[in-house]
Amino acid sequence: QVQLVESGGGLVQAGGSLRLSCAASGRTFRSYAMGWFRQAAGNEREFVASINWSGGSTYYADSVKGRFTISRNNAKNTVYLQMNSLKPEDTAVYYCAAGQSLGKLQYARDYDYWGQGTQVTVSS
Repeated sequence: QVQLVESGGGLVQAGGSLRLSCAASGRTFRSYAMGWFRQAAGNEREFVASINWSGGSTYYADSVKGRFTISRNNAKNTVYLQMNSLKPEDTAVYYCAAGQSLGKLQYARDYDYWGQGTQVTVSS
C-alpha cells in the first residue's frame, strides 16, 4: 500500500513558476514509477509527466514539454513537478500517481495509487 500526498499548488500569474511535491509513504517507493496527471474543470484527467523508478527515464505530454520537469528523490520518498512558464490553460487539479507498469505510463490505468490532488490556478 502506498499513500500519496501532494503539495505546492496555488495561484500564480502567467509566466510564473510553481513546484509541486508528492510525498509517498512506505518503504517500497523506489520500486514504483511515478506520474503526474491533471484535470481541469469539465475535462477528463490528462497525463502530464512520468518518471521511472530510478529517475533515469522521463516522459512528457507535448503540451508541457520544455516547460515542466519531473524528478524524484528516492531517499526522501518524494517526486516533484517543476512547472515554469505557466499558462492559464495549465489551470487544473494536479494529481500524482504510483504504478509498477512498464513503458511510458501515460495512461491512468497504468497506476495503482493516487493522491488527493492539489489545485494550480494560473491567472492571465
